[in-house]
This record gives sequence, structure tokens and C-alpha cells, in this order.
Amino acid sequence: MMIIDAQVHAYERNHPGRPWAGTLVGPEEVTGDDMVAAMDAVGVAGAVLVSPFSMYRYDASYALAVHTQHPGRFGLVKPVDVTDPEVAETIADWAATPGTVGIRVFLNRGEPTDTADPGFQRALAAAARHALPVNLMCTGHLEQAAQLAARHPNTQLVIDHLGLPQPQEPPAPAEPFADLPKLLALAAYTNVAVKISGACTLSHVPFPYQDIWDPLARIFDAFGLQRCLWGTAWTRAVNVLT
Repeated sequence: MMIIDAQVHAYERNHPGRPWAGTLVGPEEVTGDDMVAAMDAVGVAGAVLVSPFSMYRYDASYALAVHTQHPGRFGLVKPVDVTDPEVAETIADWAATPGTVGIRVFLNRGEPTDTADPGFQRALAAAARHALPVNLMCTGHLEQAAQLAARHPNTQLVIDHLGLPQPQEPPAPAEPFADLPKLLALAAYTNVAVKISGACTLSHVPFPYQDIWDPLARIFDAFGLQRCLWGTAWTRAVNVLT
């Protein structure tokens, strides 16, 4: 069986040629070579490489370089700025770039959260025109994700990280699945899929994380396995998991 990881991040050590805009919890560096080695070690054939917003903001140049260095191993996702009046043109250019498989939009990083905002309309309509799924980082904003799904039925939305708060340091939240009903409600929209990524960070017990399997089973039942994507986002979880 071919195994695809639905979300990984690769990045260089901070340097003047490609300086970080911020920081992401994880190793000081995970290059494309490092990521491929990690994938090979556990039998992962390919991965969706999401350009890390925390470090590079809307610049996906390093992800593009990794794709060139490792052909056939990565599909690329670029964060886009919905407040940019030219976001539709940015998405069109990205859609024409070899290796691209989606864009990423944030609802929790200071961007507008009013789903009627014209920026969302431009971005999601452009994504639909170019058949690019929209990876939606919407932790704490699952109701707005539902509004976007209803407004844009022809746009494929993918909920990042279960749409739930995930720790970067132990312990897991006391009630990690408190917003599960809001996520399950999104299953009613056929244009919504969900990344089961970083799920193990929500466990209070060691591997095999028995306390997360009942809520995960409810997600599998609601969405169907064809709308659930397994992913690790392992670089940001190194302080929580082995």
C-alpha cells in the first residue's frame, strides 16, 4: 500500500539568504534531504509539503526547491494572503506551477474571520476555477469553516489538524475533543475533508494512544474514510511524541 503523509514542513536553518519571519516549534532544520530520509525510514512514499507560514509567510520558494531536488516525492501547498487584492492572480500562478496540489488559508492568524469578506470570495472562487483544494487552518473557527463551505460548494476545503487545538509541548489539553461536535457538523458538506494530522498530540496516554480512537472513529464514521487524510506534521510534535 502506498502511504502518503498529508502534511509535512521542510525548512532550512535560519540564514540571511532566506530569513525566518518567525519560529516554528521543532528541530532547528529539516531540509528536503532530511524529510526524504525520515520518510524512507518508515516507508512513506510521498508527502504533501506545506510551506511553513511561521517561517516563510507567503514565500514558498524553499518548498519549490525541495520539489525540484526530490521529483515525485512531494506535492506542494502554498499559504496565500486573502487580504491581497491580487490573491486570485497569485492562485492562478501557483496552479500553473509544477508540483502544486493546493493552497492554504488561515482563519486564526490575524486574517479576516468574516466569511463574507471579499478576500475569501476571491481566494476560494479562484481555487475552484483552478481545481486547487484549500487547506483551511481554522482552529477555534469551525463555525466560519462551515460558512465558507456553504458559500463555496464547488471549492474543496480540507480542515487542517482536525480543526482542534493541538499542543506543541505536553500535556495535551484537558478536553482535547471539546469542539468535536463542530467538526462533525462539517461532514454534512460534501466539499469538506479533514486532515487527521497531529492527532496523537491530543492523547493523555502513551502509544498506541488508546484515548483518541473513539473520537477518531466518530470522525471516520461521519466523513467516511475517503474524506479523511492521514498526516503527521511531525516536525512540530517532536516535544510531544517520539
